[in-house]
Amino acid sequence: MESFPVISLENINGAERAAILEKINEACEKWGFFELVNHGIEPEFMDTVERLTKAHYRKCMEQRFKELVASRALEGIQTEVNDMDWESTFYVRHLPQSTINEVPDLDEEYRKVMKEFALKLEKLAEELLDLLCENLGLEKGYLKKVFHGANGPTFGTKVSNYPPCPKPDLIKGLRAHTDAGGIILLFQDDKVSGLQLLKDGQWIDVPPLRHSIVVNLGDQIEVITNGKYKSVEHRVISQTDGEGRMSLASFYNPGSDAVIYPAPALLEKEAEKKQVYPKFVFEDYMKLYVPLKFQAKEPRFEAMKAVETNVNLGPIATA
Repeated sequence: MESFPVISLENINGAERAAILEKINEACEKWGFFELVNHGIEPEFMDTVERLTKAHYRKCMEQRFKELVASRALEGIQTEVNDMDWESTFYVRHLPQSTINEVPDLDEEYRKVMKEFALKLEKLAEELLDLLCENLGLEKGYLKKVFHGANGPTFGTKVSNYPPCPKPDLIKGLRAHTDAGGIILLFQDDKVSGLQLLKDGQWIDVPPLRHSIVVNLGDQIEVITNGKYKSVEHRVISQTDGEGRMSLASFYNPGSDAVIYPAPALLEKEAEKKQVYPKFVFEDYMKLYVPLKFQAKEPRFEAMKAVETNVNLGPIATA
């Protein structure tokens, strides 16, 4: 079996650009996932993010998880739990307006570091979107413009800890799903594995690598590329021992009013391939996605086709 794609961006602006772009394209087409090293975010800074994230969990969230989830979730169960996840989370929105000052219990150092981390990830996400444009033959900035809507993209980070679980065969850390949005950048624990993706009918481990950023594509990239790139089902497996697994998943998504549809330039380039994905407003897709997150994506696309209206495509329709 092919090995999981690990890609270095070290010479992306040098002589190796074409080779790196080809690796990214192949990963997008075959995996929907890849892992970046030498991505420009300083290792020492990532160590600080990890240290503060784990300290915050121990200080502010661990006991709460034990009281609210761990003590009740598995009481007397004998069959697999399908309506909850074995995770402790909080969410910070960065764009269009930051909510970091509203998140309780964050100390000032952690707040400051998270703001800085968000800026670095936003920059990396936009660089990656332009690399995807280059591979797809779309003009530079096309994906960013599609995502923009009236008020810019939606960007936020889900901070998760997956504590040791006494019955990992009965409850997942996070149930299988595809991500609704655009491009997802994950900083995960390098000592504890658990993230898996579904490829060719088999669950494959995403290797934990120190200071790497795991990238995966959401449903909106699948729509815009008319299926050339696809979002991929993934899950988190619970672990029985150790300190638990840390995960910071940052979602660079379209703005709520952004109109999503297959890129006309791609449809023109592949004249024999008809448009197979619907046109919709991202907010409408999210209303459908939230209650159906842990179900297959295809019925969501079909449902959006059924309600597809003559949405105004705006000035970038032929970009």
